[in-house]
Amino acid sequence: MRRARAGDTEAYGELVARHRPSALRVATIVLGSPADAEDVVQQAVERMWPAVAALDPHRGFRSWFLRGVANTARNHRRSRWRRARAELRLAERASGPVVEDPEGAAVSAAERAVVVAALNRLDREARLVIALRYFEQLSEREMADVLGCAPGTVKSRLSRAMTRLRAELADGGR
Repeated sequence: MRRARAGDTEAYGELVARHRPSALRVATIVLGSPADAEDVVQQAVERMWPAVAALDPHRGFRSWFLRGVANTARNHRRSRWRRARAELRLAERASGPVVEDPEGAAVSAAERAVVVAALNRLDREARLVIALRYFEQLSEREMADVLGCAPGTVKSRLSRAMTRLRAELADGGR
């Protein structure tokens, strides 16, 4: 990070490459589809390069980068929404990439489909907070940095999102 802050484009590229999979997942969650995620991440990388010099060395690159990606994705989504509101029917779209983990590997494809469908019925902010915590495994502090809010706010947003997800799962999409 020190080299990137000093203007080393290769060091910045290495940091971006290391966190690109997480960035793509965050962009996919915010956008609701993987279709534009790559473009959004590339826009964020380019937009954030000039700002890397001012990055606080005591804060992690990952949370700073993911916040920039989330903001770029939100801006992209807003402009897309204004152009074509009818395109955003997230409840009917397939999910983005699924992150394999020990718990996830134990869940059958059918169970996963039910969870993904319930997750897709949630609003974007609820999906994002759940994805940051459970897919990206960010700490509350990192989530607060990405979302631009206090850690206590992260806790309450995550709690509300999980309550909504449980309700969707219990309701079965009815």
